Amino acid sequence: MRIDHVVETALERTPRAKQLEGMFDVPAREKLTHHWHAEIPIEDRPWQIGLIVGASGAGKSTILRRMFGQPISFEWRAGSVVGDFSRHYSIQEIADICSAVGFNTIPSWLKPYHVLSTGERFRVELARALLEGGDLIAIDEFTSVVDRQVAQIGSHAVQRYVRKHPGKQLVAATATTT
Repeated sequence: MRIDHVVETALERTPRAKQLEGMFDVPAREKLTHHWHAEIPIEDRPWQIGLIVGASGAGKSTILRRMFGQPISFEWRAGSVVGDFSRHYSIQEIADICSAVGFNTIPSWLKPYHVLSTGERFRVELARALLEGGDLIAIDEFTSVVDRQVAQIGSHAVQRYVRKHPGKQLVAATATTT
C-alpha cells in the first residue's frame, strides 16, 4: 500500500500569533503543511495485528484514518454498559469480550457508560469494537488512557482474542514511551 497524504492547515495571524512568531523567531506563514509519503507492504503477507507508533503530533492518527478509515465510535444510551451491546450477542459473548480486554469489574458492567472512569470507557469501547466492529478494527490512542500494567495485560489479551478469530484484523495507533 502506498500512502501519499498532505494536510494543510490555514493559520490565523492574530496579534498574539504575530507576537509569538517574534518571541520564538518563527517564520510568518499563512498555512502549515505536513506531508506523509510511505510504501507500506501490508499486502505482501497475511497479518492480523498492526501498530502505528510515533511521537505525539507525528501524524499517527492521520495515517490510521487514511489507511484504515475512521475509527469506529459507538452511541451509549442504555442504562447499563451491557445493555448497549448489540442484541445479536449473548450475555456470555459480552462477558467474554469484556474479560478479554481487562474490563473485569462486573458491577461496572451494570453502570451506564457516562459514569465509568476514562480507563473503563477505553476498555469497554475496545470490547465493543472487537465484537461489533467488523473484520478490520482501527483504534486510535491505544492504551494511552490506562496505566502501563493495564496496558500490557490488555494488549496481550486483545492480541490473543484477535488471533483466535481468523479474518479479524486490528490496527492500533499509540504514542512511543520512554
